[in-house]
Amino acid sequence: MEAIRNYLETMFLNLPNTPEVYKAKNELWQMMEDKYTELKNEGKSENEAVGTVIAEFGNLDELAEDLGIKQFVHQPRQEQTPNAVSLSMEDVRQFLREHSRHSYFVALSVFLFILSACCPIFFGAAADTSLRSSDVLDASGIILMFVFIAIGVGMLVYSNVCMGHWKHLEEGNFVTDFATTDYIHHEMEHYKSTHALLLTIGIMLCILSVVPPILLDAASSFAADTLEDCSAGFVLIFVAIGVFLIVISSMRMGGYRTLLHLNNQNTIGGNYVPEQQDRQQYHNSTLAAIMSVYWPTITCLYLIWSFLSFDWWITWIVWPIAAIVESLIKNISKN
Repeated sequence: MEAIRNYLETMFLNLPNTPEVYKAKNELWQMMEDKYTELKNEGKSENEAVGTVIAEFGNLDELAEDLGIKQFVHQPRQEQTPNAVSLSMEDVRQFLREHSRHSYFVALSVFLFILSACCPIFFGAAADTSLRSSDVLDASGIILMFVFIAIGVGMLVYSNVCMGHWKHLEEGNFVTDFATTDYIHHEMEHYKSTHALLLTIGIMLCILSVVPPILLDAASSFAADTLEDCSAGFVLIFVAIGVFLIVISSMRMGGYRTLLHLNNQNTIGGNYVPEQQDRQQYHNSTLAAIMSVYWPTITCLYLIWSFLSFDWWITWIVWPIAAIVESLIKNISKN
């Protein structure tokens, strides 16, 4: 049955994305399925059944009138992408492997950038209670901070260079067939639960980052003030871990979406999965770049405002306002 399904998808690959074509495709699939079941019940082998079904229903030109799509079949067909090259299954697997590694490096780099700020804080707090020269400890904290930053930058550069040969995917010169797209969609669905878990834990850690200062402030009343001096460092540790989880999970999910949106949205081949049908297309590249980071930016602004003001009872207003603004932008961009 899988061979028949793939053949059907190939038949409709470049037909326009219209309700009539979708209806005809589903009707033809039902006829193929019924015929296949009938042949199998008669004792035909798998190859014989598949061959007979394709021979009987495999010519769309002959079936177009009966299916009510003659005008679509005989008109010039839309190409998924001019001069497009089909991305093979092995290419897709390689991209996902390399993109997963890239996601890890980027997330780890961001983690190191945030964590680097902890070094002066902890070493500075230690300098206040140490018998050794405070200048040495302060200098050590600054040096270690720049070491973390240097490692993070190095990892970013290395990872971006390694992913450089996939830049052509952004130019829209590649497409995927049904079997490959179905594999990508299956892998993405399998990863969704992990993505949701990592995202949830990451956001929770960012919110809970306010807890260490509260506890250390209470502890400082009967312990050394060093604990209170370190409170900002513990906040950054919580935030660093949370952001690491958010970045790595979001980037990995972004890799699947990048592949799923290679195909032209105006053809049947560009709508193998629901995510592609609902995706907002921005014709302005600047607007597309802005909207790609819209919700992460809103989240950061919300957290910054909330933690600085502690006005949680009012900061929630950010979300409905952001949703309204996004809706307005989408509607305006369609015109």
